[in-house]
Amino acid sequence: MNTNPANYKQEGYVLLKGFFPADEIAVILREAQQVFAYQIKRVLGETVTPDDPEALEKAMFRLFKEDLPTFINCGKQAQHLMSLHRLATDPRLVNLMQEVGLEFPTISVRPSMLINSPHVASREEYWKLGAHQDWRSSQGSLDSVTIWFPLVNCGKELGALELAPRTHLLGLLEASEVDYYSKIKNDFPDEDYLQPTFEVGDVLLFSAMLSHRSGTNSTDRLRWSMQLRYNNLTEQTYIDRGFPNPYLYKPQAELITPNFPTKEDCERTFGVEAEEYKV
Repeated sequence: MNTNPANYKQEGYVLLKGFFPADEIAVILREAQQVFAYQIKRVLGETVTPDDPEALEKAMFRLFKEDLPTFINCGKQAQHLMSLHRLATDPRLVNLMQEVGLEFPTISVRPSMLINSPHVASREEYWKLGAHQDWRSSQGSLDSVTIWFPLVNCGKELGALELAPRTHLLGLLEASEVDYYSKIKNDFPDEDYLQPTFEVGDVLLFSAMLSHRSGTNSTDRLRWSMQLRYNNLTEQTYIDRGFPNPYLYKPQAELITPNFPTKEDCERTFGVEAEEYKV
């Protein structure tokens, strides 16, 4: 197992044990759990807190079955936590990327939080991704990297990430489209993959060209994790290709909640009565 950044280019990944203090990461998890707790209270009438993660996760399973759109919206809100985005620009991560060769790292795509379990997925690929290369979806610099770390202690039973060392040297592999990612058509043998055991605070950095896949979460618990992706603005092929970016962000044109908000809604929110204006 490669734990030495000096060997990163050869192996395609590096695992840094205890890179962050565990209590720093715990803040992000608690905030994400609280997002779901608010809607669990509204939809199910249950009061759960991050102080009892087992009860909270069981309630999340019920929320998933009872109100899928709200569950999905909670997942989306978790992607926008300030604590998550602060970590994405943390100088310690920037220094790590520069240490492995990214001279001018820049964020490739929005930070994401992953919540993996068959209990909160309508399709297998929503909780267990097959072998893939992150580069195919990002199409950034050839030395672009993914930084992944768990929000809970994570080993084989919880479906920790599996990596195929040195496969980043093989170029872009043939893949088939599976919803939102491209699965490698001819996967490597199981013995080519390694599955580290992660503890909260560990950080895994790997090449976006490296083949990796989800493990199997065989428990009744959620695998909470975070994923950050970065490009290198000084990588020559990225410069030569004009810094391509395949991600499209745009708002929905029609109102999600019809006839909202009204004048009365705004007055109630701000606690001030509106003056009369000609509109």
